[in-house]
Amino acid sequence: MQQDQEPEQRSETKEALEPTAPASRPAVASAQADGNTPEPAAPPPFVPKPPLLAACYIAAAVTLSLAQSLGMNLIASNIQQIQGSIGATVTETTWLLAAYMAPNVSLSLALIKIRTQYGLRNFAELSLLGVVIACLLNLFISDLQSALVVRFMSGIVAAPISSLAFLYMLESFPPEKKLNVGLPMALTTILLGPPLARLISPALFDIGGLHAVTMFELGMAMIAFALVYMLPLSPQPRAKVIERLDIVSYLLIATGFGSVAIVLVLGRLYWWLEAPWIGMLLVLAIACVTAASVIELNRKNPLLDIRWLASPPILHFAGVLLIFRLVLSEQTLGSSSLFQALGLTNEQTRSVYWAILAASIAGGVTCAMAMRHGKEDRIHAVALVLIAVGAFMDSRATSLTRPEQVYLSQAIIAFAGALILPPAMKSGLMSALKKGPNYILSFIIVFLTTQSLGGLLGSAVFTTFVTIREQFHHNVLVEHIALTDPLVAQRVAQLGGAYSRVITDKTLLNAEGLQLLSQQATREANVLAYNDAFLLIAWIALAALVLLLAHTAVVALRDRKPALPATA
Repeated sequence: MQQDQEPEQRSETKEALEPTAPASRPAVASAQADGNTPEPAAPPPFVPKPPLLAACYIAAAVTLSLAQSLGMNLIASNIQQIQGSIGATVTETTWLLAAYMAPNVSLSLALIKIRTQYGLRNFAELSLLGVVIACLLNLFISDLQSALVVRFMSGIVAAPISSLAFLYMLESFPPEKKLNVGLPMALTTILLGPPLARLISPALFDIGGLHAVTMFELGMAMIAFALVYMLPLSPQPRAKVIERLDIVSYLLIATGFGSVAIVLVLGRLYWWLEAPWIGMLLVLAIACVTAASVIELNRKNPLLDIRWLASPPILHFAGVLLIFRLVLSEQTLGSSSLFQALGLTNEQTRSVYWAILAASIAGGVTCAMAMRHGKEDRIHAVALVLIAVGAFMDSRATSLTRPEQVYLSQAIIAFAGALILPPAMKSGLMSALKKGPNYILSFIIVFLTTQSLGGLLGSAVFTTFVTIREQFHHNVLVEHIALTDPLVAQRVAQLGGAYSRVITDKTLLNAEGLQLLSQQATREANVLAYNDAFLLIAWIALAALVLLLAHTAVVALRDRKPALPATA
């Protein structure tokens, strides 16, 4: 992950993150496609904002980030509570997540050019107006069908908000601080969404169920809209960068990515090899992405540089991000699902999410203090060690494990999670700028795609592994349950004895006892399955650490070889 940069290249990186740069870069790329190579206009000099105004921009960034992440996570963390409000099963309610993610995973590809061509302020205000309208429509949800339509719209209009949060966070920092301080702070605020959603959702559902949640989303969206209206970003020049084939390519990519997102969200529930529509969606995704790649490879001014995206360095970068998303699924999905399997609700596990929230903030602050050029690999190595330690600690869980037993392990993983993304994004930006400013769009697509689809892939792999291991452990446990065994018979009698005052038939008492014993076996099988998954995450983190150290050693040896003859 380490990238070698000269001081001039680092300066260019900082300039590229100026608020005016995203608009000027595509214009230069378009001019180069026409055969002209004009010098790119230098960004205006940075003018420091008053401390109070700078704090307002940072507060706006935090509000935007939370408005986006809470909108998704409040639904994802309360599927069982929502199903009663819309009269659906758990599996049917999970379609709400698929409807949200289907358009959301690919919209970043189109939004960058839309923002450049039509102006940043118009882009920001119309995006947030769309969020407010979607939140208002949420108030009229009465059944699954209406909920699916509204969540699909919410996924579309929420896509620009994370980009706006980045821009507002970077707005107040001087160029030399944008990468080292602004970037970690922006990414840390995104990590706060999942724990905050679990902290506030019990109170919201107590107040008014699903409608209270949607009212909260509406309030956040309206506050964000007011802040964007009152705090304009630095203006940027517009450029006509959208071509007709851009629309065709985007529609193909959106269809392909959306199909993959639906499969990853719902594949485990319908099971991968059982539902025919899963295979059909995957075939559609492959066909659409292949067609888009063929179009882009034969364009003079492509939307995406496919050849660069398929180069070994970018494939390595994408693989690293996917591994990080996989190991971080231990916290985003593992611990909460384990407590759910043990019968605990969000209200009973709130203390864990306070620990996660505090550790995430601490990790973001530490990353901002430690992130310097050339230290990316060291930060990632520390993060992988911490994730391995935290996951191994969680792999010792039992059916008696309660929130207080996982405070330390979950805090360690949350701290490590805040250390991972900022160095990866910084090194990727530098790698893209080595090829030229017009490669920034392709890099952003790689980064955002690995975060959205990579997060879904990590969740799908984790939950599928847990399901397989749960079946294995359950079969091992129940194959020894037989009433001819004196210990089993005694246990069944004890469990059935709880109903002896209301059931006098001995056969029915034994049946109730067997049912309770089967429930206990299922619970223990779930705990063992999650322990296996946590242990697997720990081994994956250690394997990634070994590969990282080996890669760093190879790069160091390669860089030292040219210097040996000069010293002789």
